[in-house]
Amino acid sequence: MVVREQLRKWIVAGCVGVSCIAGCKPTERFRAWKDNSNVSYFQDYVTRIEYPDVAAPLDPQLVDAPLPLAIENPSDLPTYDLTLQDAIQQALQTSEVLRNLGGSVVNAPQAQSTQLDPALSDVNPLGGVEAALAAFDAQVSSQLYWQKNDRPNNNTFIQFVPSAFRQTSGTYVNELSKRTATGASYALRTNVIYDRNNNPTRFFPSDFTGFIEAEWRQPLMRGAGTTYNRIAGPNGQIGQYNGVLIARINTDISIADFETGVVRLINDVEGAYWELYFAYRALDAIADGRESSLKTWQRVNELRRVGRKGGEPDAEGQARSNFYIFTSQLNDGLSGPNGLYAAEQRLRYIMGLPPSDGRLIKPSDEPLQAEVAFDWQSAMSDALTQRVEVRRQEWTVKRRELELIAARLNRRPRLDALTQYRWRGLGDHLIDERDPNNEFNSFSQSLLEGNYQEWQAGLEWQYNIGLRQASAAVRHAQLNLAREMALLKEQQLRISHDLSNASRQISRSYLQMQTNYNRIEADNQAVEALRQRYEGGLTDIVFLLQAQQRLATSTSDFYRSLVDYNLALRDFHREKGSLLSYNQVNLSEDALDGSAVRAAYDRGRYFTPRDNPEEVVVGGRVSNGAFDPSTVGTPSLSTPVVEAVPTPIGEE
Repeated sequence: MVVREQLRKWIVAGCVGVSCIAGCKPTERFRAWKDNSNVSYFQDYVTRIEYPDVAAPLDPQLVDAPLPLAIENPSDLPTYDLTLQDAIQQALQTSEVLRNLGGSVVNAPQAQSTQLDPALSDVNPLGGVEAALAAFDAQVSSQLYWQKNDRPNNNTFIQFVPSAFRQTSGTYVNELSKRTATGASYALRTNVIYDRNNNPTRFFPSDFTGFIEAEWRQPLMRGAGTTYNRIAGPNGQIGQYNGVLIARINTDISIADFETGVVRLINDVEGAYWELYFAYRALDAIADGRESSLKTWQRVNELRRVGRKGGEPDAEGQARSNFYIFTSQLNDGLSGPNGLYAAEQRLRYIMGLPPSDGRLIKPSDEPLQAEVAFDWQSAMSDALTQRVEVRRQEWTVKRRELELIAARLNRRPRLDALTQYRWRGLGDHLIDERDPNNEFNSFSQSLLEGNYQEWQAGLEWQYNIGLRQASAAVRHAQLNLAREMALLKEQQLRISHDLSNASRQISRSYLQMQTNYNRIEADNQAVEALRQRYEGGLTDIVFLLQAQQRLATSTSDFYRSLVDYNLALRDFHREKGSLLSYNQVNLSEDALDGSAVRAAYDRGRYFTPRDNPEEVVVGGRVSNGAFDPSTVGTPSLSTPVVEAVPTPIGEE
């Protein structure tokens, strides 16, 4: 009691001393609501708009791009000639994102194809080839636990039985496991347990016990065989197919999507190139018509000054109106939505260039004017079998076929054969020399001597009565396969119609090209004749002005049909599946780097070479080998080849 009183006095004295040091100070009340004028303890917003912190530097070519061309005279601007092959090469070199003229990359960037898509599919950690192969990799696992137990015993006093159980123990477990392509699994385990407790009946106060165990499990029905495991994977569940074959087909589908993006890119590049060519030619035709109408207007003014016939005010007004009509058309042909500058900017975009750089692109290639003939049956065969969209759908059909095989194999019950073999050991010490007088002196020696061995063998059976889920998976796979087959047939039907329409457009545009060329000849003749008659006062100026308009229109229509003819050839190759070959574009994978080659060589040294590799039996094939889309059939020129400039109808 005296000690407690002294301790209480010391505590009171300490509290008084601390209070004297701190002094007397009133406590400020903490307020967490808005009327606190000193400090704000809350935010006035929850979901405000913020700007992301991303290291994405801007392209200096885009930031420093000059003002786009609008009403400048093209003849005053520096130009550089560009061939179609150079345009395609430039577009491919700058197309990390496979562009299209639709502009969907801004509103839907996730749907845009890129050069990285095949690689992303191949290395997908959830469904890629390497992820599927990882299920067969060797697995190493270790567990180390240390614990202290102190439990009272519910018993009366008995000799040699303590009132509480006190224990210090540790457990160390190692396992090395491996799955095989047949579905079997192998495992090698070691288990070491340290135990020290107060049980008085123990021979050693502390000991080490444990075992080495080998296990083999082989599925005999469901989950057995390389076919199932390559399709569904060793851990596949009903309706889930994550095997290496499915992963590889997904990569092939991604490669087909990439090829589709390249074909679309080349299609847009060629279309933009020839549309720019037409914009130049249409602008030239309008400029020639404007120059001709200006001369006519000037001639009418001269006739009016001298008082000759043809210089009447109505004639002058009509000539002036015709001049301004051509001027308006010239402005639209230069800066309109389909004008020269807009067409040049579309080509710049598809090539990956800034919208303007102070220069004007000028196509240097001339469109093909010779008549081209195709082998119709060969073209139809190529379109129905080798077009990339068909090949992609065939890969999808193949995937559904494999899924149906795995679904049918899942209808079998689960029957596994299991064997285990185990060596046990006991020792006072973990590692020590062998004591001939005490076989349990060393745990390691006791374990390795193999005096205590165990084994287990048996079968494990599991069967879902009724197979409701497995049967539904089979039916689901059958319906998926039927759907993809129907889509493949529908694709082939649509492709045949599109190819027929493309062939028809070739014939139409070539005939239109000849017809419009004859129109130019006729309109030139009419303009010259009407000009002479107008100069002689034999005709009204209206007929001359109409002839000038017709000449400009026929000239523009000729180049329109010429470009349409080349675009029809492009469309035919696209529908036939030979657009890459037509534009001399080859798709191939880069060579493996040195580290990959060395790794393959080092791994191959551990395998025995086959004496007769041609006699090796390979299971059902998934693909028919490599395919080069740039080797699809090319067109042949008809014989005889018509002249570069189509001759008038009736004079051939």
